[in-house]
Amino acid sequence: MKQRAPLTLAAVTAALAAVTGIASLTAPAAPAADGKKTAAARMPVERSTLVCPAPSSSDIADTAYTSYTPGAAPGAKADAKGAGKGAARLTGATKDAKAVLEPKEPGKPVGATSSGAEAPALTGTAEGTLAPGWTVQQTTKVAVGRARGVLGTACGVPGTDFWFPAVGTSKGREDYVHLTNPDDTAAEVDVKLFGPEGPVKAEPGRDRITIAPKSSQRLLLSTLAPDTQLADVTAHVTTRSGRIGASVQVAEDGVGTDWLAPSTDPAGSLVLPGIPSDATSVRLVAFAPGEEDADLSIRLAGPGGSLSPAGSEALHLKAGMTAGVDLKDVTRGEAGSLLLAPTDAKKAVPVVAALRVVRGSGAKQELGFIPASGPVGARATVADNRTGENATVLYVTAPGKADAKVRVTASPGTEGGEPESKEIQVKAGTTLAVSPPPAPSGGKGSYALTLETLSGGPVHASRTLTLPHEGIPMFTVQPFTDDRSTVLVPKAVQDLSVPTE
Repeated sequence: MKQRAPLTLAAVTAALAAVTGIASLTAPAAPAADGKKTAAARMPVERSTLVCPAPSSSDIADTAYTSYTPGAAPGAKADAKGAGKGAARLTGATKDAKAVLEPKEPGKPVGATSSGAEAPALTGTAEGTLAPGWTVQQTTKVAVGRARGVLGTACGVPGTDFWFPAVGTSKGREDYVHLTNPDDTAAEVDVKLFGPEGPVKAEPGRDRITIAPKSSQRLLLSTLAPDTQLADVTAHVTTRSGRIGASVQVAEDGVGTDWLAPSTDPAGSLVLPGIPSDATSVRLVAFAPGEEDADLSIRLAGPGGSLSPAGSEALHLKAGMTAGVDLKDVTRGEAGSLLLAPTDAKKAVPVVAALRVVRGSGAKQELGFIPASGPVGARATVADNRTGENATVLYVTAPGKADAKVRVTASPGTEGGEPESKEIQVKAGTTLAVSPPPAPSGGKGSYALTLETLSGGPVHASRTLTLPHEGIPMFTVQPFTDDRSTVLVPKAVQDLSVPTE
């Protein structure tokens, strides 16, 4: 019997756990005994937890951390008891670590820096008014060496199930999966690889790891199967117990290094937003984890509409096998987003996917990744944006049949300034590159960008941060996904408390 990568209940558990540490998702209010529906209110989450991987093994790495909470989410009702109260703290992933970042209030980003190879993985918790939409960005620049480049990642929500298409075990690649346990109990983790021929058989005992409480480990993926070299692989990270933060750091000879964030949960249709206009090489890697093959159409949503790339209009995915497609310079000088959809709308098979993107040429090439990501939803934020010519470029895509209106808000800078907002229209089936995006007035330092969907959609978005070095277009791409900063809380219809005298 052929082994498959299962679609597990863990994916659902992770989605629920991701929302908050103590406030849980609540279903819409159920009917009361008299048949009437109870009233419900959308309330801010009370606690959020994030995990950041150890930034680099290079002694010359410089890392910037930026923390930001945008404030009350759209449609949320403030809790009068907790109004004005909040706390957040990001520390090293050890029991006795000192704080790296301690933001004090919503609407004001704070930053910190570290240098060298000793910077640890971080874990942190935000509570009260600092919890809803709490975002931390980690950006590392390494000027020279094999690990040179700009490595960017949004610190992730701990969970139990992660998919990483576009990893590799071939010669010239060093892909490490970073696993961080933020909790006080150990986590048991499985790491499975799937190549073009299906499951990759691991050396006995190497694909199961115990992560001690408040600690972090990294695993070189090629050591799971030392005799197997594959360019296109999908890694599946799950927990048997506990929860972790997971991300993959990719280093490739000649094109530098960057973080690969997890793909969004398996779905029949996917959006991979924000391919830079000057991308010289784009490779799509996709995987169908269930029992059925998937047939997908491939379209590029550009500024003028959606087109099928010549010679790469469709992709057949065999169940349990990773497939790669070389799209070359698919953007042809115009920024775009890749849209994957079932060729038969009645047969939508869940898949995961990511893009490997290269900019530059010759000895001055740089690598980045764009995973499939969820929609912006009500609100989404990416921190650590910077001013300067083309430093930050925002890409907004409306992949469906409806036009969309989005509000883009720039926070103050880490060194002051005033927020700025702008509303933009995105036509259905197109990608709009906003360069430069709004920036704080009179401010200095890095800043956060927050997107809100006002009408139409759905909307998908990402931003590219480019920090050139000696002619190399060092860059990183981070998607915007709904910050899930509220929960629906039903109101009690009857007071069952016992009165006290």
